[in-house]
Amino acid sequence: MLLINNMYKSIQQYIRQLDTDSIEASRKQLLEPLADYLKGKYQQNESIALQFICTHNSRRSHLGQVWALAMASFYQIDDILSFSGGTQVTAVYPQILKTLQEQYFKVQIVDNSKNPLYAVLIDENNELYLFSKKYDHSSNPEESFAAIMTCSQADGDCPFIPGAERRFAITYEDPKIADGTDQESSQYLIRSIQIATEMKYVFSKIK
Repeated sequence: MLLINNMYKSIQQYIRQLDTDSIEASRKQLLEPLADYLKGKYQQNESIALQFICTHNSRRSHLGQVWALAMASFYQIDDILSFSGGTQVTAVYPQILKTLQEQYFKVQIVDNSKNPLYAVLIDENNELYLFSKKYDHSSNPEESFAAIMTCSQADGDCPFIPGAERRFAITYEDPKIADGTDQESSQYLIRSIQIATEMKYVFSKIK
């Protein structure tokens, strides 16, 4: 498991400046059940697997996957794995990678195919791989995981996620609405900051 002293200092500093007090009360109320779930698993010394699910597994679910792992590292929460999936297979939208780079993650292209594979580094020795896949892909857990639905369409289309022991609907506005416009970069950054700040709030409650 990642330890904070192994994280890139730039990411540590970025996380420190995220203001959880800026989260609206209604959003905190939505996040509390997930925080309670994680805290309960942690107190029972049980491993934790999270899968962030969105329709195309191309935007919000990847941001959730990355920021959950980063926050686990930041707060030194051991034995947490973070995954993502969708109801359809597409590709990671390139602005997601640009946004993560802007937030100090290192991104490398591993396989530049129609559905590219990217490595996102939190430090020099720890990385996670991003590519679009269905939620039941072989790289994702088959059981005993929490499904976090990051978009309302996936939440409605998949009322049952096989193998999930808990399901949480924590949806976000799709930054796709700004694709191809002058606002694309800023809208993706806004959404990533929101997800990062909310994951910081959740993980800060575990210990």
